[in-house]
Amino acid sequence: MLSTLARAATRRPLTVIGLWAAFLLLGFGLGTGVFADLSDDVPDVPGTESDMADDYLSGVDPTGESVTAVVAGEPVSDAALRAQVERTVAEVRKIAGVAEVPDPYTTPGLTARDGQALVVPVTFEGGLSDEAEEEATDSAVETIQRIDAPDVHVSGGELLGRQLGERAQEDVKNAELISLPVVLALLLVVFGGLRAAALPLVIAVSGIAGAFLGLFAFSQVTDISVYAIQVTTMLGLGLAIDYALLMLVRFREERRHTESTEDLVEAVHRTVDAAGRTVLFSGLTVAVSLTGLLVFPSVFLRSMGLAVAAVVVVDMLAAVTLLPALLTTFGGRIRPSKARSQDEEGRVFARLARFAQRRRIAVLVTVVPALLLLALPVIGMRIAIGDARQLPSSTEARQLYDTVDAHFPKGTGVSPVIVVLKPGTDTATGDRIRALVPNSESRELPGGNTVVELQPPGSVDGKAATGLVERVRDVRGDEPVEVTGVAARLVDFRAMLADRAPWAALTVLAGIFVLLFAFTGSVLIPLRTIATTLLSLGAALGVVVWVFQDGHGAGLLGGEGLGALSLTAPPLIVSIAFGLAMDYELFILARMRESRQRTGDDHEAVVTGLRRSGRVVTCAALLLAVVFGAFMTGGFSPILQIGLGLTLAVLIDATVVRMLLVPATMALLGRHAWWAPRPLRRVHDRFGLREAAAAEPSVTTKV
Repeated sequence: MLSTLARAATRRPLTVIGLWAAFLLLGFGLGTGVFADLSDDVPDVPGTESDMADDYLSGVDPTGESVTAVVAGEPVSDAALRAQVERTVAEVRKIAGVAEVPDPYTTPGLTARDGQALVVPVTFEGGLSDEAEEEATDSAVETIQRIDAPDVHVSGGELLGRQLGERAQEDVKNAELISLPVVLALLLVVFGGLRAAALPLVIAVSGIAGAFLGLFAFSQVTDISVYAIQVTTMLGLGLAIDYALLMLVRFREERRHTESTEDLVEAVHRTVDAAGRTVLFSGLTVAVSLTGLLVFPSVFLRSMGLAVAAVVVVDMLAAVTLLPALLTTFGGRIRPSKARSQDEEGRVFARLARFAQRRRIAVLVTVVPALLLLALPVIGMRIAIGDARQLPSSTEARQLYDTVDAHFPKGTGVSPVIVVLKPGTDTATGDRIRALVPNSESRELPGGNTVVELQPPGSVDGKAATGLVERVRDVRGDEPVEVTGVAARLVDFRAMLADRAPWAALTVLAGIFVLLFAFTGSVLIPLRTIATTLLSLGAALGVVVWVFQDGHGAGLLGGEGLGALSLTAPPLIVSIAFGLAMDYELFILARMRESRQRTGDDHEAVVTGLRRSGRVVTCAALLLAVVFGAFMTGGFSPILQIGLGLTLAVLIDATVVRMLLVPATMALLGRHAWWAPRPLRRVHDRFGLREAAAAEPSVTTKV
């Protein structure tokens, strides 16, 4: 298959380049439309009690979404300000689609005790079409923002999703402006020429276009989270650079043996035959790592898994079709790598490999406990939906939160636990539920339904709120009572994770084992790879918990300690980082296996594998860290957590694990590292895929 793709790309290079150019225009034209349709409803899990209760309420409750405005910065008792606010409230009430706007001066709790702020909630009618709700929201916001006061902020409901989408678009643009020039500068250092350095960026831009187009396609059939934009874009950008770097390094090696155009085309074919297989398996391992997300019924996790997998496929295809076409067209102007003797090439990595082999026990008893120590905070990890503190201070929603927090009692504006008492519910049960918190509020709905709102103390997803959900569910017994609201969705989301996580882990580990066996023909190398990867992954996640949950140094990264991680961060860090770690493992294993097949020396194969791949792996990890770091400049806490986790996982894996643990464990296993039972060996001999041998086995080359 790879040979067929390579020959098609080299026979019609301009056609292939033209098709990819059309794809880029489509991605940056149509694909960017996804920014207008992003959702912040992450914790919804179809089929759970909270989800079904919410759907039930949507059908019987005549009220719909709401937005909240806060006015502050001068005494609210000022006659001119009061006249403006009352006039604005009257105007908003007349807007088509608006159901209710209470007077903040006469409604208890809407005016701050310090007299410096007031809140204006706007509730819309239920059953509005998306277009009608958007028009009503825009009209209400425009009317409220005409109030002449130092601070006027409006957010919430459908408006919050739009604000987050605009922020996501801005963050992606800024990250690209930061990362692409830095990546280009680093590639210039690596390759020493503009042409070779520019090609990975072309593939990277293709990855970004693929991210946008994939997300837009999925947005037509499911909700796309605001988190998906940054995550898929950063991964698409990073993987594209990884794959292009690996292919270009191999091409410059093969380029040393070309003199004519025909030789150049053959060098491209050899490059795809050799490094292309590594790219193929690498992409498959990343995709398989993301299949674990498909095990969860959460729409958010499933859509993220599918979208990121689609981006991986785009990067893979660009590396084995667009890059060969570009190399056929422009490769003659790319200088071949310089020949270096084995004593000179990769000396640092060879010395590290030999040191780890000689001191394998010392390396293991030093590195493994150190990584386990970094992973310790994972034991106390907590996940939460979070509040506006996750957002940068420049966002409208965060400014509204900060203003309310500064002028109103703690807990003001916290979403209540919503209890639906359906027809037939015993009166005593309803009374016991109302008695769980003081000042509970009830309202009757058509059809004999009653909604009870219980205001929890503390944050919307704190222990008090989630504990209240569990107490309501205990009190109701077998009565037709359902609980929903933000806290209830979090309880159900956590239960879903606990129930499905073992199956997700089993799916991923089994898939990775099969792929690595197909690549190596060994059953011990996949086990060793999984174990060492879990160590680096645990260490990275432990640091994220220590920083963003416990608050140690979070301010240096533009965040703050929130007492819990965003519920989006752990599953995405684990699935994506696991796949990325396989990238570097495959880069190294490919070179090890080439050397072993050529020489039969297990010990020297490890040294040669690191000697010839160490610099590529290090450069790829550094470039990926730059990309992830650029996305962390946006200040959105979930993205900060994901970015830090992936950056640390990549750097720890590419350095400590691959340069020390891999040679140490391979030396410990010795010749048994490549062992497989005879029946599985026959299966691999028939179906397994292999890398092509290097063109010049006796000479190594410089990146």
